[in-house]
Amino acid sequence: MRIIDLIHSNEKTAFSFEILPPLKGTGIEKLYETIDTLREFDPKYINITTHRSEYVYKDLGNGLYQRSRLRRRPGTVAVAAAIQNKYDITAVPHILCSGFTREETEYVLLDLQFLGITDLLVLRGDKAKHESVFTPEGDGYHHAIELQEQINNFNKGIFVDGSEMKVTSTPFSYGVACYPEKHEEAPNLDMDIYWLKKKMEAGAEYAVTQLFYDNKKYFDFVEKARQAGIHIPIIPGIKPFKKLSQISMIPKTFKVDLPDELAKEALKCKNDDDARHVGIEWCVKQCKELMDHGVPSIHFYSIGAVDSIKEVAKIIY
Repeated sequence: MRIIDLIHSNEKTAFSFEILPPLKGTGIEKLYETIDTLREFDPKYINITTHRSEYVYKDLGNGLYQRSRLRRRPGTVAVAAAIQNKYDITAVPHILCSGFTREETEYVLLDLQFLGITDLLVLRGDKAKHESVFTPEGDGYHHAIELQEQINNFNKGIFVDGSEMKVTSTPFSYGVACYPEKHEEAPNLDMDIYWLKKKMEAGAEYAVTQLFYDNKKYFDFVEKARQAGIHIPIIPGIKPFKKLSQISMIPKTFKVDLPDELAKEALKCKNDDDARHVGIEWCVKQCKELMDHGVPSIHFYSIGAVDSIKEVAKIIY
């Protein structure tokens, strides 16, 4: 069943969460522990992030360095397959422009199709750490909507070189990202909404937001999107902070604002335990308000916050 169908078939607000593939060489057991912690709350699907290769430098001595490429978190496709096989929960791997050529993307799609994994989240992805601006890998794409076109053609049985598949299978369905406080590279929110509509028209069945802490900004964003003719579900992405350092780090990293009420509470925190409690309390408040407004689903960014999300889920589900 497609993600959009899972969302619509749920009588109450659905629940999903996102995980990282394990670091290279560390095994999958800790990831299973995360899933075991959260699956009692009946997640409808689990997102698996994808990570590009980055340049690393090895000191060879005598002032010389060797540059090579390293992918610290490989295995997204394998993790997605392992989750579906072990837990019978729909897995949604991220498909990125960032770090991948068109041919490499095609091989990923072929592997997923062989495994019967047909739900995707299509993203541009972040720029490489050594880049000042986003740069595609080889003949890769600048924007997610271009990646959507390749997936759409794949669904029609057409490879990137224009040749036709001899046998086609279940087509991929997918969601995309959106930004209630606008993408950091967008000139304004109206332009962001313009491109979200284009992504919907290109085949996106739902959108998942960047994390946010101010529900009003989410509600205002959804209203503007609806006025622009965007009718797909817009799923709020939520993450409770749990460390004192995150109170200043999260707004800087994700380009989001803390509402005044939360900022005042955060300033009272003297240690990580204080911050964790405030993060949980605010997240519960956020989620309850979102559910009261009838959001179709809530997506939790669980990385580094699994225990807090479990506490939130106990209260709201």
